Formats: sequence, C-alpha cells, structure tokens
Amino acid sequence: MSSTQLYPFERNRYYPGKMLTSVDFQAEQDYYINKERFMNGLMFGHGIVCGLGVQGIDDQSIIVESGVAIDAGGREIVLDTSVVKKLSAIEGFDSIDGDNACLRIRYREQDVHSVYSVSHKTDDKEYEYNRITEGYELFLANADDEEEREEPVNEFLCREKLFKSENFEGELSIPATVCKGRNAKITLEIKKLSKEEVRLSCRGMLEVPAFLSEAGEHSIEIGVEDLTLEEGEVFSKDYWVKVSATDYEETDVILRSGSAQVFENENAVSAPANFAMKIMLSDIRPLELVSRETGKVNLEARQGTIAEPSIALAGIKLVRTTTAYIIDSVIETGVKHYLVPPSGELLRNRYLSYFIKEVDLERRVDGRNNEVRMQAPKETGEFSNIATGTLEIPLGRNARAGDIRYSGEIAHGLGKGNVYVDIGYDYVSGDAEMGVNSKSTIYGNPDLFSRQTGRLVDVETAVKVLNEKGSFVVAAKLKDNVDYLVLSFRWVAIRFPQSDDIETTEDYYDKSISVDTPTVVMGTKETHFFGVRFHNMKNCSISYELTSPGSGEISSDGIYTAPSKDGVYEIRIYCTDMPVICTYAYAIVKRQISDGKAETEE
Repeated sequence: MSSTQLYPFERNRYYPGKMLTSVDFQAEQDYYINKERFMNGLMFGHGIVCGLGVQGIDDQSIIVESGVAIDAGGREIVLDTSVVKKLSAIEGFDSIDGDNACLRIRYREQDVHSVYSVSHKTDDKEYEYNRITEGYELFLANADDEEEREEPVNEFLCREKLFKSENFEGELSIPATVCKGRNAKITLEIKKLSKEEVRLSCRGMLEVPAFLSEAGEHSIEIGVEDLTLEEGEVFSKDYWVKVSATDYEETDVILRSGSAQVFENENAVSAPANFAMKIMLSDIRPLELVSRETGKVNLEARQGTIAEPSIALAGIKLVRTTTAYIIDSVIETGVKHYLVPPSGELLRNRYLSYFIKEVDLERRVDGRNNEVRMQAPKETGEFSNIATGTLEIPLGRNARAGDIRYSGEIAHGLGKGNVYVDIGYDYVSGDAEMGVNSKSTIYGNPDLFSRQTGRLVDVETAVKVLNEKGSFVVAAKLKDNVDYLVLSFRWVAIRFPQSDDIETTEDYYDKSISVDTPTVVMGTKETHFFGVRFHNMKNCSISYELTSPGSGEISSDGIYTAPSKDGVYEIRIYCTDMPVICTYAYAIVKRQISDGKAETEE
C-alpha cells in the first residue's frame, strides 16, 4: 500500500516573469486536491455517505445501488448509477477459497481522451491522455482476511482481561474517566477464538463502590449462559450504572475474589484472578469529556491507524461445487460502516427520538435553523419514611488491624431532617445441602455467628448522618488483618416524622381517586386501560389488583386483559403509598359473535 500522507501542503508562489511548466500546474492541482481529501478524512472519517446497497437478483448476480463513499485517503467514491454484476465477473472472484466473500469498492483513476502531443520529442510519447476521470472499482476478497477497522489509539477506555482459553477470551471495558452524577456503561465482550462447537457460561460479581446499578446496589452480577459463537464472532453485553456525586477523584471497579467462574460445555476452565480497575471521577459533562478525548489524538496517531483504502459493501455467502456456485445470501448488517454528514444530523436525531427513553426531545425552530435539544425529565414523587440499599467500602490491598476506612457520602433519599441509619455486614455463604450460595446480612457483631457461618470479617462500624444534606457516611475499623479488597454492607434508613409531617386520618377525608371509565363491557381476551383521575391531591403511583382469582390479568400500569369466560370482574385500584385511598372498577366480559351481539348459552 502506498503512502496516504497528504501533508505538509505546498502551493505555488507566483511572481512576475515566472515560467510555468506542467510540474507547476500539477503542484497547483495537488495542493487543492490534497487539502480537500485531508479535511474529508479528518472531519468525516471513512465509510458510506449514502446508498451503495447490495441485493441479490438471482443465484449468480447482484445489484449495487448508486451512492457515495469516502475512503481512508479522504477520496470520494461515486457510483452514479446502479449496476448489475455477475459475481464471477467481479475482480477477485477466482481468489475466493471459501464460502464467505466480502464485496468491496475502491477509488480508481483512469486516463482518458488521447490527444496528439505537439511538443513531443523523439523519446517522448507521440500521444498523451488529456483528462483523468475519477471512478470506482468493485472487487471481492475472502471474508476471513478482513481486518477490523482500526481506531486511533487513546486512553478513553480502561480494559481488563477477564479470561482466555483455547476457545474464548473475555474482556471488560469501562471509560477510564466517568462523570459524577451521570450514567456510565460497563461492557463485557466475549470473542470466539476457535472453530470448535463449544458452549460458554461465565459469571462473576463486580464491586462498584462509586456506582449504583439499575437495582440500586453497589455490585453487579455479570456473565452469560450457554453462549455459542462462530469463529471470530464477538458478543457484547452492556451494564449501565449511575456514578455517585462523591467528592472522591478516583475509584475502583473490583472483581470480587472467588466470584468468577468459567465453564465450557459444563467443564470448568481456569477462573480469572480478582483485579481492580482504576477509574477517575470528573465533574465535567459527558459531552466535554468525549470531545476532549476524541480531539486530543494527534496526527501521528491518526496516520498510524489508516486502514486499507477500500470500503466494505456486503458479505456474500456462497454454496459452491467443483464447477459452479450459488449465492446463498447477501449480508449488509455488521459489514457496512456509515458516515453521518451534517445534512443528515437533523434526520438522525428525529429517528433517534423513537428510541430515547431517559431524555425528552424538545424541538424548537428559531426562524433561522432547526435545533433539537435534549432535556432530562423532571423527577416526581414523594419521600417515604424508610429506605434501604447497599454500600461498599474499598480496603485496598494488605489492610491491617486498626486501619479505618470510610465510604463515600451516600444520599439516603429521605430528605433533610432527623434520620436514623443502621448498617449490617453483607456476605455470601455456601449451603452444602442445597448446593447453592445464599446472601445474608448480620446487624451487630458478626463474630457471634462465627460457628454457623465460618470466620467473618471482624469490624467495628459507625455512621455519621448529615441531617442538613440528607446523606450519611460510614466508617469501618478493622479488628483483624484481612485480605479482602472491599467490604459489603446493607444500610437501612428511617426518617422520624416531625410534628408537621404526621398525617392523621382526617388528612384523607377530601382526597380521592376515580376511574375514567369505572365499568366497561368487553369481549373475552380483549384489553382495556383503566385510567385514574386524582381529586384534591397530587398525582402519585397507582397499583392495581384483582379481587378474585380467575378474573383475567392486570398489569402494573393498569392494562386489563379479560379472561376466556363470561362474568363480571372487579379490579381494585389504590395509591401505592396510601392504600386507604382506593376505588374499584368493573369489567363485564361477554363472548362475542359475528354480528356483534353477545353469545348466550342455551
């Protein structure tokens, strides 16, 4: 592959009386062409801009639709009209030695318009080409020879090898720097290394002291069950966490000691050793963090990761015999890499709005251009009087008796005021009779249960409640040397009501809820949503329940599905936090016949 470096740039300097030759004019062209290609690669990267779809039209032919791509050298590849090609007529077909091929397109220049050279000499060509046309070339390559697109080397992700065997390797990745108070993603990637048909099962427990899982805990169970992959295929699984708004500048993501297990076809392979991934905590916004990480890659690093200057269009599976072939399928998913030009940004945001759950899209037109702004939804709801959760206190390596460690500041969610917090030691013990592990919590002195549970960590704890901030901090003092990396605790917080917080029965006398349609007539297996109205009270969480068995089904969001038999069925609807405020709805279920009248039994 020839060098693709386009810089440093050099342009003509004109002065009176300068003699211009073909070399000068070529330098003039090279300057503007290289500048344009340099900016194409820097601003857009390489991939498909639009079109270039590939479809099979019969057993031996394909159609490639018109479109535009930019290769790794920043050159535009334009296919101005759709073309039909017999697969065997495409360059590289004879070199395909398997059943999987990859169709690619690359930039090609061609000299055209031969003209007589007036000033040619004896040794010169009598004719020269007067133009250069910019075109394309389709070719086939072995799919097994395709390399993954290289990305500029940076330190955005922190990676740790989980395990590696002859058949699989697993890796865990998380941004090396995360934003306080924001979400972050931990990704488990598993790659198949061999052609053997092997099923993989693996599991482990991550301790994440500065993060909260979707379940509100400081630990995440990771793993897969009975995973099968083809050679070279990569499986990924994401785990989302919320970064705590702590004062710490760094934290650890820890693989809990002894929790990791790896099985291939139910045979255990060597389990990974425990590790700790150092993660930095930052107060900057995610957009600023990502912009900084992507922008700091220098030109040398970018130049070192330039890929082969051709663009993958589709994977083609073949059924081959000794004398013929048949196109089995054309695969574009996972093969194509698309670029998003600025002209398509608005349309992309519009399409993304159908998949965004955690933010609301608000579209505003300012009269000059369209702008899509994302706003986080406002949190609603009232504090209850009891809250619970888990916390982790990292000890580091070689913790010794007498050492004192502190948790981060933890928000209990009960608001400001007088709150009591108690903590208990969380541990996992094996049940020999059941053959499983069970999780238990001990409040008080763990040493009193040592006969039943084995030796546990002997630790003295204290809790400091920050009444004006609605949070607390836990301190733990070790009484013995331990080899743990982290201590797990379960906390329970109780908010003592103040005089103006105490509600009596009289507080409910003018509060009520009602159903939009308290009585509905419906057919068997039909569904109906029971909407609720609130009177003299704020909107709150609503729960639904059936008052008798065999009454159908009711979902947590109020969608009722009628049973398969006639009858009148009752649904109780109540405020989740104030069950005394309730109402009832009724479903009259009748089997329907073709004329719309209810079917009656003889």
